[in-house]
Amino acid sequence: MAAAEPLSPAEAEALVRALRGTELRDAGGKGWLRQHECVEKLNMHAILSASAGQEQLLIELLVTHAKIPVLIGELISAEVWKHKVFPVLCRLEDFHPRSTFPIYVVLHHEASIINLLETVFFHKEICESAEDSILDLIDYCHRKLTLLAARSASGQAVTQASTPNCAYPPPQELQKQAEMMEFEISLKALSVLRFITDQVGSLPLSALTRMLNTHNLPCLLVELVEHCPWSCHEAGKFKKFENGTWYVVPPEDQMKMTKLDGQVWLALLNLLLSPECQHKYHFDGFNKSQLLKLRAFLTDVLLDQLPNLVEMQRFLSHLAVTEPAPPKKDLVLEQVPVIWDHILKKNTGKWEAIAKHQVKHAFSPTEEELKLQARRWAQTYSLDMLEALAPDKPRCRVCGVEAAKRCSRCRNEWYCTRACQVQHWQKHRTACNLLAQASGTAGTL
Repeated sequence: MAAAEPLSPAEAEALVRALRGTELRDAGGKGWLRQHECVEKLNMHAILSASAGQEQLLIELLVTHAKIPVLIGELISAEVWKHKVFPVLCRLEDFHPRSTFPIYVVLHHEASIINLLETVFFHKEICESAEDSILDLIDYCHRKLTLLAARSASGQAVTQASTPNCAYPPPQELQKQAEMMEFEISLKALSVLRFITDQVGSLPLSALTRMLNTHNLPCLLVELVEHCPWSCHEAGKFKKFENGTWYVVPPEDQMKMTKLDGQVWLALLNLLLSPECQHKYHFDGFNKSQLLKLRAFLTDVLLDQLPNLVEMQRFLSHLAVTEPAPPKKDLVLEQVPVIWDHILKKNTGKWEAIAKHQVKHAFSPTEEELKLQARRWAQTYSLDMLEALAPDKPRCRVCGVEAAKRCSRCRNEWYCTRACQVQHWQKHRTACNLLAQASGTAGTL
């Protein structure tokens, strides 16, 4: 089996050039699906290129062709669709789709874009090329992290095991999938925000004001440290979420810092210790009391894993015994984000009409149209490509443990035992049939 390789320079440039903004009403349509395929291919190319240290060409293409603002616009449009149109679709009494896969693709579009942005935003030139849309991306990340912190603080941990094993009606099953997807998207948004904070020295003043004063991101990050949404206790076991799955943490590794823990601490370092932010942030009584909570978490074990936090420890010790001067209130005309408000203004009052239009033109495909689309996805997601993108050994789709068995029909899902495969069959059946037909395979469970 040949190893998956990144796209050629010509293919990558063609895909980048093809990126366009789309209308909310067109989500799920043929033109929109072509855009989604471009994003998916670029997303997979970015991951493969980054793992090989060869991502510079893609970075240059995205900057040269000014596509980062386009991707941010599409990201927020997908977010609006999920919050405004998708609930209406689920409530339509006369909508009984042959397959929910076309709707799932639209739900997944947001995840694809944020994953691509997470891969490329590590580079300073990408952050700078976002221009004014960086404000919209900061607001997007704030919305995701606020929801993440609120759910964790109220004990609403999202785990794969939280979904009952029974087969749900299609709308409810999609809502369960959307909930899990929202959790993973929020974690990607955390990484993107951390990469933005890496560039505080070159961000426009409006972006700093947005992060520090409008949204008070330092205090929001403190909440994430306190409640740690990517860890939970379940059935007497301590679990952490990493690389797309929950896993049981052995006792000797429970104090080990995960990538997500590191992203929060690095973002806090950037926002609290940089001179630009210290001059802008208001260390009033509330903010000071919240930040000082971090001292309890700065243990020797943590400092050994991330030595830079020694500077944070010194800063907090100094903050505890001083009263920093309030920031100067200069009269400055500041930019504001516009993408979210523009989409809402253009479509408010039309959500049901948009949903019904999409039911008719995008989400009620014929059997032949489903097979054709399945063939296109089979070409996009080759097994070689999927295995190359996997960060770790495959895990069971049902219980999350390491898996050695694969569905013999579609070869797309992994299981640890036949019992788990049988348990998952009711949910997997439709996608399995489509993928098996697309690839020309046959067989039984």
